[in-house]
Amino acid sequence: MGAERRKRIGVRIKEEISELLLRKVRDPRIGFVTITDVELTTDLRRATVFYSVMGDEEERSRAAQGLRSACGFIKREMASRLNLKFMPDIVFALDTSFEEMDRMEKVFRQLQRERRENED
Repeated sequence: MGAERRKRIGVRIKEEISELLLRKVRDPRIGFVTITDVELTTDLRRATVFYSVMGDEEERSRAAQGLRSACGFIKREMASRLNLKFMPDIVFALDTSFEEMDRMEKVFRQLQRERRENED
C-alpha cells in the first residue's frame, strides 16, 4: 500500500472521528478529547488513533474508557462514511507528546534561570 494513500486515509479517518466525537458520540467521558494523529498499518487493517485529553489522570482514564466504549459505534459510522474494502480496526492510544513538550520546556526554562544566576 502506498504511503501517500495511507496518509490520505489517515487524515480522513482523523477528520471523521473528530466529527463523530463532536456531533454524535454522547458519552460525557469524552468531553475534552482531541484527535491528534492516525497511523495505519501498511495493509490498512489497523488504525491507531492518537488522542489527547485536557485534565488530570482521572479524566484521562475516564476518556479512555469512553473511547473504548464508543469504538464499535465509531467503526460502524466510519464504515458507512469511508469507501474502503475493509474498515480498519480502531485502537485508541493516548498521545503524551504535549505533556512531554511541556515538561521539556519547563526543564529548559529552569536551565536558563540557573545559567543566568551563575553568570551573575
